[in-house]
Amino acid sequence: MWGGPLFLGRTTSYPGPPRCGKLGDVRAYLRVLRVPGALAFCAAGLMARFGGTMVGIGIVMMASGLYGQYGLAGGLTASNAIAWAIGTAILSNMVDRFGQRRIMLPAALISSAALAMVVILALVQAPLPWLFVFTILAGFFQGSPGAMVRARWNNVLSSPHDLHTAYSLESTLDELGFIVGPVLATLLATSLHPVAGLVAPVIFFTGGALIFYSLRATEPKVTPRQDRPHTHNQFIVLYAGFFPVLAVGFLMGSVFGSIDVTTVAATSQWGARSMAGIVLGVFSLGSAVGGFLYGTRGWASPLWKRYVLGVCLLGATIWTLMIAPNPLILGAFGVLVGFSVAPTFINANGLIGKLVPGSRLTEGLAWLGTAIGIGVSVGSTVSGLLIDHISPRAGFACSTVSGLLALLVALLSAGQLRDLTSSPIEGDPSGKETSNETPLGEQDTPG
Repeated sequence: MWGGPLFLGRTTSYPGPPRCGKLGDVRAYLRVLRVPGALAFCAAGLMARFGGTMVGIGIVMMASGLYGQYGLAGGLTASNAIAWAIGTAILSNMVDRFGQRRIMLPAALISSAALAMVVILALVQAPLPWLFVFTILAGFFQGSPGAMVRARWNNVLSSPHDLHTAYSLESTLDELGFIVGPVLATLLATSLHPVAGLVAPVIFFTGGALIFYSLRATEPKVTPRQDRPHTHNQFIVLYAGFFPVLAVGFLMGSVFGSIDVTTVAATSQWGARSMAGIVLGVFSLGSAVGGFLYGTRGWASPLWKRYVLGVCLLGATIWTLMIAPNPLILGAFGVLVGFSVAPTFINANGLIGKLVPGSRLTEGLAWLGTAIGIGVSVGSTVSGLLIDHISPRAGFACSTVSGLLALLVALLSAGQLRDLTSSPIEGDPSGKETSNETPLGEQDTPG
């Protein structure tokens, strides 16, 4: 749902921002967007990701609208998400070895063609197995535009403070996409045809991918084989501290997947099915606001501590969804739940930058998306079955259990993350160290 300690090689050396700034000061964002080439790849990446934000809800609206089965909707969504998770892990490893354009441009075109086939097959009421085949193909070859964009930020920025701002910007844009995307997909599906919510993703994803992968100047250079660390071929999940971050990502993905399916079912039960996209958009609005404010300045408190706190806030608020009596209250609770989501993933991306080698940064960032994607598939499937056999409230129970388990994993791994990420520059989202800057932890900044 919503969804490198070492340099990858920089095309631009850009001065860092002032060490202190006011909460809500947008100048930090304007500063990074002035980096040559940054606005272009940021906008193109947003366009590609915007299409992705519509796919999940588009599949749910199509399957539930044409076939009347939320279990089928959850199954298709899960198949797409699992395929995306597996494909992203494979493709991101190949990207770090061979480059973004060489791998992802053909993959993106295959994904778009497969999703277009899903639309056609649904229109002609083709047998269900064919829907699953092309839904899986679309997910497998989609890749992670978000990881590609973040890798480019790591490539063009030299200041860890700027990189914190850039990661925050991307997380905020992710959530803005989830505000608009589900609303648009729902509007198209309810006002035109149940498959209409899948047509727009084909257009946006194809256009964004073509533009993004044509931008060669900011594409990260491939690390030569001889310059890779001796642990480069190690299975990336085995890097110390990496698995707990992925586990939390998986559980948060389960929260998102169950919320997506359950919100459609709950609003339908309340006689307000067309409100589903709006409610999901409001969920993301809380996350977008939280991420935007979080990224406007640096923080003195350690990165691992802020990460754990964010997961705890999610776990402490997720239960409220089960008691919502109508779409309005559900949206209000959604803002509360969502407020901690973007900051948590900003910090998760930062931790990954400290836990994996820079030569595998794209893969590391993509694996977080993989974990989230698998979690989405599990959450959507389980909640879909619970809804079909019990009630929509049971679907939100799945979200609650997943959120509480994420809180538990974060607390249990806090000590390990603290030990592994201790560095002269606390809160550095990339793991990059610079000798000409005062450590964030020594500045007079809020904690």
